[in-house]
Amino acid sequence: MPISETDLIRFLTSVHPYDSLELSKLQDLAPKFQLLSISSGDTIYQRGADLAGLYLVHHGEVEVFDENDMAISILGPRNSFGERGLTRDGRAATTARASAATVLLLLPREDFDALMRAEPAVTRFFDRRRPDTPLQNGLTTTRAESFMAAPPVTCSAGLTCQGAAQLMRQHHISCVCISEGDHLLGILTTRDLTEKLLAEGLPFSTPVSQIMTKNPRSLPPEAIGSDVLHAMMEHHIGHIPVVQNGQLMGIITQTDLTRFQAVSSAELVSSIARANSAEEMARVTAEIPRLLVQLVAGGNRHEVVTRLITDIADTVTRRLLTLAEDKLGPAPVPYLWLACGSQGRQEQTGVSDQDNCLILSDAALPQHDAYFAALAAFVCDGLNSCGYVYCPGDMMATNPRWRQPLHVWQDYFGGWISKPGPEAQMLASVMFDLRPIGGDAALFEGLQTRVLASACANSIFVAHMTSNALKHTPPLGLLRGFATIRSGEHRNTLDMKHNGVVPVTDLGRIYALQGKIAAVNTRARLDAGAAIGVISASGARDLLDAYDLIAQTRLEHQAALVRKGAAPDNYLAPSDLSDFERSHLRDAFVVVKTMQSALGHGKGMLS
Repeated sequence: MPISETDLIRFLTSVHPYDSLELSKLQDLAPKFQLLSISSGDTIYQRGADLAGLYLVHHGEVEVFDENDMAISILGPRNSFGERGLTRDGRAATTARASAATVLLLLPREDFDALMRAEPAVTRFFDRRRPDTPLQNGLTTTRAESFMAAPPVTCSAGLTCQGAAQLMRQHHISCVCISEGDHLLGILTTRDLTEKLLAEGLPFSTPVSQIMTKNPRSLPPEAIGSDVLHAMMEHHIGHIPVVQNGQLMGIITQTDLTRFQAVSSAELVSSIARANSAEEMARVTAEIPRLLVQLVAGGNRHEVVTRLITDIADTVTRRLLTLAEDKLGPAPVPYLWLACGSQGRQEQTGVSDQDNCLILSDAALPQHDAYFAALAAFVCDGLNSCGYVYCPGDMMATNPRWRQPLHVWQDYFGGWISKPGPEAQMLASVMFDLRPIGGDAALFEGLQTRVLASACANSIFVAHMTSNALKHTPPLGLLRGFATIRSGEHRNTLDMKHNGVVPVTDLGRIYALQGKIAAVNTRARLDAGAAIGVISASGARDLLDAYDLIAQTRLEHQAALVRKGAAPDNYLAPSDLSDFERSHLRDAFVVVKTMQSALGHGKGMLS
C-alpha cells in the first residue's frame, strides 16, 4: 500500500524525534524512507546481521528477541528499532520478527548516519550507548520513574469505550488509566477493546468501568527496570501503572523498555512462570549460581544482585501457589502467602533457606485448615525441591502456628509487643520482615500499619528489640585484626552473614520500628530512616557505605566459590583478601559497631 509524501510527513510529525524537525527538513527526509510490507511470522533481521538502516513501524506489530530467543519487547506503530546496533558496530544486537502483518518504514543506514550528524535532537534520542559498566543506567539499575510516561493519560470510569478509544487515538497510546482524582481505579488497553468489547459485540457506549482491568498490578517509582520486565513476563501484561502512596504517577509499557536489553534473570523468571511442576522449576533455579557469577562479574551492586535473585524466588513461590490451587481447587477463603527473612527483605544471595507463613481471612473455619495445610505442604516441598531448603527453625507455613487467621496474627503481634520476652523478641525480629508474595495483600496492609504504630509507641518493646538486635556483633578483634571463628569446620573464617550483614539488617529493623517505616529491605530502611531523621545524615552515609562494602564482599566471595566449582557459602577467610581489602572491610565493621553503640546508648537499651 503506497503512502503519499503528504501522509508520510503527517505521520512523521507524530513520531519523536521527527516531530522536533522543521517542516523543510521533514520534506527533505521523507522521500528517503523505503516502504516494506512484512508478513506475520517473517524475520526482519537476525541478531548479528548487518543492519540495512533504521526501522519505524507504520502499522502492525514487531517482536524483538535477545540472543537466547527470549522476547524482550513488542513494538507497535510509531516505534523505531535497530538503532542500538546502528550506533555501535552496524550489526543487529537483537532479532526482530513481525508478529502480525506489518508495514515498516526503513531509513537507509547512510541517511540515518547523516541525520544523526546533522540533528542533535535526533542524536540524543537514538544514541543510547552507555559506558561498559552496567552501573550506569542499565535496565537493572534504572528506576521506573526515569522511563515511565508521566503524567499518564486518564479518564473517568463513566467515559464510554468509544470515547476512550478516541482518547487513545488522539494521544497515540495503547492504554488509558481510569482514575478518580489521582487515585487509580483501573486500566483499559487496546486489547481490552478488541477482546472484551468488539469480540463480545458490546455497544460502543459501554462505560469503560465494565471492561477495564480493575485494581491492576502496579509498581512504585523506586522500582527498577527489571521489576517491570519481570512483572510483565510473569503475568503476561504489557502495561504497568506507577503508583506511590495510592497516587497514580505514570505508566510503563513494553515499548518503554525497547532501549533496554533484558537481563538474564528475566529468562529464569519467564521459564518459571511457564513451568508446570516443581521439577521443571528446579532445573531453572539450578542456574542461580551462574546468574550470581554473571551479575557480580558485571559489576552490579549488591542490592541489584540480591533483588534479581529474590525476584526468582518470588516467582517460584507464586507459580507453586497457582499449581497448588490447580491441584487442590480454589481456596475456600481468601489467604495471603508471605515471606520473611532474606526473601522478605529482597536480599537473597546464592545461599537461602525458606521462611514463610500464611495469613487467612477471619472467615476461615477449622475445617478449612486441611486445605491450607495441603497447600502449604505443596508449596514448601516445591521450594525445597528448587533449592530453598526447609527452615531449620520450622518458620514455615507448614507449621500450624504460622498458618492462622488474621485475628490470631493480630494477637501474636499484640502479645509480642506487650510482653517482649526472649522468644517474643526473636519472633518479632523475624516477623517484622514480612512481605506479601501471593494472595490477598489487603490481609496484611492494615495489620502492618497497626503493628508499626503499636510497636513504635511502646518504648519498652523497642528497648527490648534494640537489646536483641545488638547481640549480633561485627567480627572485630584486637590490634586491628578480625575475630575469626575459632574452631570447627569454618575455623579461621569470618561469618559474613551473621557477623557481617545481619548486624546492619538488625539496625535497619530497629530504625524502621522507631520511625514506623513500612519498608522491609535493609537499604530502603536506612534511606528512609535518614530521610525522616531517625538516623543522622552523616551516620546514615557511613552506615550505608559500610553495608555496601560488607554485602558486596560477601557476594564476591560466593561468586568466587561458584567459579571454582564449589557451593556458595558465607564463610570468608581473611587470608583470601589483600591488605587493602582487609583494611577497608575492618573499617566497615568499625562503622557498624559504632552505630550499634550509638543506638544502644541513645535509645534506652535495656542492660
